[in-house]
Amino acid sequence: MTTSNRKYGLGRGLDAILSSPDTDITSTDISGNYVAGAVAEINIDFIETNPFQPRNDFDEEAIKELAESIKSQGIIQPVSVRKMGRDRYQLISGERRLRASRIAGLKTIPVFIRVADDEQMLELALIENTHRESLNAIEVAISYQRLIDECKLTIDSLSEKVGKDRTTVTNFLRLLKLPPEVQIAIRDRLITMGHARAIINIEDKEQQLTLLKEIIDKELTVRQVENISRNIRKPEKKEHKTQGKTNVISDELRGRIEKFIKSTALKTKLTRDIKGKGSITISFKNDDDLKRIINIIEKA
Repeated sequence: MTTSNRKYGLGRGLDAILSSPDTDITSTDISGNYVAGAVAEINIDFIETNPFQPRNDFDEEAIKELAESIKSQGIIQPVSVRKMGRDRYQLISGERRLRASRIAGLKTIPVFIRVADDEQMLELALIENTHRESLNAIEVAISYQRLIDECKLTIDSLSEKVGKDRTTVTNFLRLLKLPPEVQIAIRDRLITMGHARAIINIEDKEQQLTLLKEIIDKELTVRQVENISRNIRKPEKKEHKTQGKTNVISDELRGRIEKFIKSTALKTKLTRDIKGKGSITISFKNDDDLKRIINIIEKA
């Protein structure tokens, strides 16, 4: 079988990208001048945004400030792109810098040209974005979940790739189990991740939402919320007090009982609970004792 007739079962992996005429990066000419792996200055209009971008929220004011900085200082860190065809590139990471550069009116932008298939694109974009300080906890959690679902990563491999311990990754993922109202509050930074971790320990959704409102209205600290959550999960045991109930026998009854015991001359046991219920047990040895007890009761 010749090389030209051989069929490869490589799926959508890197080899499929390499063999595609639309993204043939084996050529020394991928943009007219540059090869994969190069840092190049290319026309900003040649770059399309990343469809795998996990971020939905961009601070427009912050981007405008970055644009002013770029006007005076230029771009210090190149954005990362992959080649899609001759003079066609797709952004992997650096969307804030790309947006700010367009606002700044730049015609060209420094880029690092990388090789990546769709799965690698998503993984690179997600991992790069999870390290952004401006990313809120829900965006991080969604990125982690997408890495697990779409890039087929385990929690352990995800932890290694993002440089976080397993517990931290798990705590972020747990946020996605919270009601939408709580997730929105995290996203909008009305509550912190610490507040959210205390809320998630409560099983009842209505109680979670009630506590969320209380946190926002009263500006509760994380420690206060933890205490409230703990009390909801394990209510304090209240002592059951029975009012008006006593096991104390009145003097009048006590006198009559003592007189009865003396008259039988037998072993007698009186028991009584807190509600007043009880019993009298009289032990007898023979029929004569039993007849004496009956006679006493009949005369009473």
